[in-house]
Amino acid sequence: MATLFSALTGLPWSLYNTFVIEEKHGFNQQTLGFFMKDAIKKFIVTQCILLPVSSLLLYIIKIGGDYFFIYAWLFTLVVSLVLVTIYADYIAPLFDKFTPLPEGKLKQEIEIMAKSIDFPLTKVYVVEGSKRSSHSNAYFYGFFKNKRIVLFDTLLEEYSVLNKDIREESDMEPRNDGEGDSEEVKAKVKNKKQGCNNEEVLAVLGHELGHWKLGHTVKNIIISQMNSFLCFFLFAVLIGRKELFAAFGFFESQPTLIGLLIIFQFIFSPYNEVLSFCLTVLSRRFEFQADAFAKKLGKAEDLYSALIKLNKDNLGFPVSDWLFSMWHYSHPPLIERLQALKDPKQD
Repeated sequence: MATLFSALTGLPWSLYNTFVIEEKHGFNQQTLGFFMKDAIKKFIVTQCILLPVSSLLLYIIKIGGDYFFIYAWLFTLVVSLVLVTIYADYIAPLFDKFTPLPEGKLKQEIEIMAKSIDFPLTKVYVVEGSKRSSHSNAYFYGFFKNKRIVLFDTLLEEYSVLNKDIREESDMEPRNDGEGDSEEVKAKVKNKKQGCNNEEVLAVLGHELGHWKLGHTVKNIIISQMNSFLCFFLFAVLIGRKELFAAFGFFESQPTLIGLLIIFQFIFSPYNEVLSFCLTVLSRRFEFQADAFAKKLGKAEDLYSALIKLNKDNLGFPVSDWLFSMWHYSHPPLIERLQALKDPKQD
């Protein structure tokens, strides 16, 4: 009931964000029907995962005895690892189309770069993100010796559907009505063309692979699990406090689910804010380190131009207030990243 209420009350804001704000700035590629179908599908998939996991977690807390927090933590650890394992192969394809990157120069260069740093690459996919939005991204997933790279089609200059549409527009016959349509088309092509060339894509991947090589992914998992264990331990300490339940009107009973909601949503709120800030600081540090790794691979110049292109494609504003960005931005502002990529001799 809580998740249904949240989904319904959040729907107007999602509609406004997608069909007013994103549409206004040229990012939205969805129809209303596609959006609603997507929203229903997300809700159903979420319930299929959330309901059994929540039920089992509550059951473990009830029967776990004095050390239930250890069993609850181990259960959430297993669930998170299973979800990470199956997400890309079984859940993500329910929403987006994944196709292997065609054989060619880009795929060969990706494989060469992966091999040079001992990254155990098995497959490279292109995801059709352009059906939903013109925002671009790239990531890798998989455990141990089964790593896979996923590139959004909007990241690839050669594969972007939006660029294909633009090329078709640029081939249109200009009308001789004296209004300069050909110049307008040229301006439109110049403004809308997006994505990165092959060398820039490799530089972006060099950054992403830097996260793996420098152990950032493992460090984030360890921090996440340490935090999870601490939260369950504190939950075990606080769950017996009757005054917490009384403050919310539960005088005669202490329902486990209510205890979870009170403690994790309200009692932990100040702690979560401090933790979020610390993780933001760490994330920014990791981003600088990954940029430096790409620079060591000889990709500094290409990453420099790629970051500018991606910032323009996503309509990012290059100047940020230092205090606001320090608290809210998990990635350093563009100018700071570009400055770090420069050769000191250039300065």
